[in-house]
Amino acid sequence: MRVLVTGGAGFIGSNLVRALIANHEVGVIDDLSTGNVANLHPAAWFRKIDIAGPALAKTVQEFAPEAVVHLAAQSSVPASILNPERDWEVNVEGTRAVAAAARDAGATRMVSASSAAVYGEADELPLTETVQKRPTNPYGASKLAAEEVLASELAGSRVDWASLRFSNVFGPRQDARGEGGVVAIFCSRLAAGETPVIYGSGSQTRDFIFVGDIVNALIMGTTAETMLNDAGAGGPAYNISTGVQTSVNDLARMLRPTADFFGEFEYAPAREGDVEASALDATKARDVFAWDARVPIDIGLAQTYRWFAANPTDSV
Repeated sequence: MRVLVTGGAGFIGSNLVRALIANHEVGVIDDLSTGNVANLHPAAWFRKIDIAGPALAKTVQEFAPEAVVHLAAQSSVPASILNPERDWEVNVEGTRAVAAAARDAGATRMVSASSAAVYGEADELPLTETVQKRPTNPYGASKLAAEEVLASELAGSRVDWASLRFSNVFGPRQDARGEGGVVAIFCSRLAAGETPVIYGSGSQTRDFIFVGDIVNALIMGTTAETMLNDAGAGGPAYNISTGVQTSVNDLARMLRPTADFFGEFEYAPAREGDVEASALDATKARDVFAWDARVPIDIGLAQTYRWFAANPTDSV
């Protein structure tokens, strides 16, 4: 199968390309604004373009994919607050352009990355796909709107599509600076011999999921025989998560023995736009295309720290 991955030089995208390349012909589109050229797989077809730019449609036609996995995005909550217009351009209009290009190029499947940020603050956890969406920042609002434009572009076409709502993803190749994932930031600072900073009290919880589980969900969503866009309650959206809440304080404690760090963590004021608690129910993905999270958080954290220790970068 010919699979096109937008954002294939990024964190999740590069891990996905490495998993796909043995069994599929893989193409990558990335503007390298946050992706890293070192992440590009040498066996993958690659074009450096902006998904919101005029070259997209012709480039997708050139590769002629059967399936498209859309991961290119502006994924930083703080950046979305500073520049919501750019956030909307990339996440909403970029998704619209990729969906239209996939449809016009003859693709029959499109899986797009969404986020737990579409839900906002929760009344009850874990969240299912049918609860009310109340995003608390421009990033969450743009990802929710991206789901809607995906449906508007592909409804009635021959393309089967789905939006996968990721909880807090972590793992090797995550950019501690650009994407701002707390695990990446902690691992980067610890590997550099520096003290991690916890924003807020540290009691806030997240549903942390290892990137290998995300990659499996994307592959299963891309190859599943079940019609993803006709999946009943909640429409073509699927939570991809563990359903388990872990506090930032507990996350820091779990990293101590792996990083051989037993000092005190620093604390700073809470950041604007952060929700207090988050966990997603992934029952629907399990029922529709037999996906489930497999990697325990301690195993994933150890793998992630080892990668940062072996690949030092400027810490944040």
